[in-house]
Amino acid sequence: MLRYLLKRLLATIPVMGVVALFVFSLLYLSPGDPAAVIAGDIATEADIARIRAQLGLDQPYLVRFGSWLWALAHGDLGTSIFTTLPVTTLIGQRVEPTLALTVCTLIVAVGLAVPLGVLAAARAGGWIDRVVMAVSVLGFSVPVFVIAYGLILLFAVQLEWLPVQGYRSLKEGFGPFIRHMILPSLALGIVYMALIARITRATMLDVLAQDYVRTATAKGLAPRTVLVRHALKNAAVPIVTVIGIGVALLIGGVVVTETVFAIPGLGRLTVDAILRRDYPIIQGVTLLFSAVYVLVNLLVDLSYSLFDPRIRY
Repeated sequence: MLRYLLKRLLATIPVMGVVALFVFSLLYLSPGDPAAVIAGDIATEADIARIRAQLGLDQPYLVRFGSWLWALAHGDLGTSIFTTLPVTTLIGQRVEPTLALTVCTLIVAVGLAVPLGVLAAARAGGWIDRVVMAVSVLGFSVPVFVIAYGLILLFAVQLEWLPVQGYRSLKEGFGPFIRHMILPSLALGIVYMALIARITRATMLDVLAQDYVRTATAKGLAPRTVLVRHALKNAAVPIVTVIGIGVALLIGGVVVTETVFAIPGLGRLTVDAILRRDYPIIQGVTLLFSAVYVLVNLLVDLSYSLFDPRIRY
């Protein structure tokens, strides 16, 4: 187990290296000049050139990339061009809302999708199955921002049950925190939930057709016991896999959701940085999201042995 873990951790190094190269190169080739944005509309070419020299933007590609990698190896993600604050400081200030939104979304999506998928498989062909699949198709087809604005219109504007936008920390009380998290979590979780529910249903249908499930039913075991102990446990590997893969959807949706609901998290920080061409922030947040995605997939791989006794590392 330890040997496998070390091998997987070492394998993440070249992956993150490729990600770093891609992110730096993409921003290097992208249009727009931060120096021109900082200088303003009335600045001269000399003013822009001076700012570019101060920021090191006039250096060759390899020099800039090498300096960035060297700083990255020492835990330095750079300094924001506009705020002059370290990127690590800015990420630390914004990580709490994003983490709260992610955890709440996972609870909503997994907590609803898995039971609905199991129920749809147990009632395959019935009206429950049709309703669950119809909602899943609809949720997976509609963009996150459309769902978000629809929820805002219904629950915040018309019914006035929940706040339209904003974020409240847990330090301000659990009530205000959860009231501000319900709509964003639902908006982001519906897409994620649709994916998990469909995979859960398909996997459960395959498992329920196996001989050992029919044998357990023939022995007189309760339907709930057959579904949970025999079917769901053996269907868990594909479900856990799609939950890990779906983190990519979750990361992408965080940017849109935080923008719509004015949540001051990493997604909102990224959007603001893109609009201002603040390259160090974009690079730092992108690398952080990539590292989280790689780590989640590593945890998914390690969890296989918990659900499938045939897997040993």
